[in-house]
Amino acid sequence: MTTIQREEPPAGEGEGLQLQLDRYARLIVRRGVALQPGQELVLTAPVERADFARKVTRAAYEAGASHVTVLWADDEITRLTYQNVGLEYFRHTPSWKREQLDSLAEAGAAFLFLEGQDPSALAGVDPAKPAAASRARNSECKAFRSGLDFGRNTWCIAGVPIAAWAKTVFPDLDADEAQLRLWREILCVARSSGTDPEAEWDAHNATFERNKSLLNGYAFDRLHYRASNGTDLTVGLNRGGIWEGGAATTVDGVSYFPNIPTEEVFTTPDRTRADGIVFSAMPLVHAGQIVRDFWLRFEGGRVVEYGAKGGYEVLKQIVDTDENACRLGECALIAKDTPIRQSGILFYDTLYDENASCHLALGMGFPECLAGGLDMSKEELLAHGVNQSHTHVDFMIGTDDLSVTGVTPEGEEVPVFVDGTWAWGA
Repeated sequence: MTTIQREEPPAGEGEGLQLQLDRYARLIVRRGVALQPGQELVLTAPVERADFARKVTRAAYEAGASHVTVLWADDEITRLTYQNVGLEYFRHTPSWKREQLDSLAEAGAAFLFLEGQDPSALAGVDPAKPAAASRARNSECKAFRSGLDFGRNTWCIAGVPIAAWAKTVFPDLDADEAQLRLWREILCVARSSGTDPEAEWDAHNATFERNKSLLNGYAFDRLHYRASNGTDLTVGLNRGGIWEGGAATTVDGVSYFPNIPTEEVFTTPDRTRADGIVFSAMPLVHAGQIVRDFWLRFEGGRVVEYGAKGGYEVLKQIVDTDENACRLGECALIAKDTPIRQSGILFYDTLYDENASCHLALGMGFPECLAGGLDMSKEELLAHGVNQSHTHVDFMIGTDDLSVTGVTPEGEEVPVFVDGTWAWGA
């Protein structure tokens, strides 16, 4: 069981908190994207957190960045755009945006995404519009997308609070108190509330190695998920599949952390072998809208039926993104005793909530999760069972009583998860 010591937070936006934020900025620059001297950093940030974006920019230049390009995001402008612009516009990425992202990726830039969004920012907006924009960016910005997917560019997603998100998480606090509380929780679960976050992440990364070693040693043919909420799903795994987790490595050998925080050990399943039904354990926040109490039924690897008590049209857009969005690209194992789960907080953000629960993902698979996959073409990856899609959407299925049984190629059944945690202990 992993336990994080929660330091007593400062009373306000004082020197103590600012010191912690400086350390967090250095962590995501030096270990998140592992910025190298002479490398460009591309930073995407919400305008509400310009103060923290400045800290990140300073940390990047201290680490030797050749240049920092900042791309700003704003929920209100995004909403106004989707409300007032026709669907056809979003079917293609503007040529200037393609040139911007592709040229930066081709030049070897590192990409850091500061995530802070109102979970309901696009409530009431036609979900087909953000779905079309995402599909266009992922299909048309080819160098950018392949650079992230095939280990040529380092990248990291890390959280920062904004007012609307903080009020969603802590509705009983006023806006300033809610944002301060969310900052405290972000720092804590990101292992950045102590005096040496980088050392904390070195130690944390070592904990992934045991579970990865055991799972890779078994070389399971399939996993069987069961829970009292009705989940009964068998997911086939690829021959030559690899379990990953913690730090990733580029083709040039640079070690980096794509997600801060992260608690998952994951692999890419066989896109043709998923059968049964799975029920969500937590809400899914996607494209500024929330999907609640949903389920998916699979046959032969495809979603053939689904339902939701809230956000059905959003779920439909996810499944229908392209011909392979209805297939699985990831299965991730996370014990219920992670720091995020221990916090008891529903963050309404996949970066955090996925690290509180075992999850699956529809859409794109990971080439690094197949032996030799980074050297394969998309067609070769498909032939080896790795899904290819213009989307990748995680959804949480890890209940407190979830059991996961691994089945070896010889048919031996091995308990992997019992009652929501590792069968062989943390």
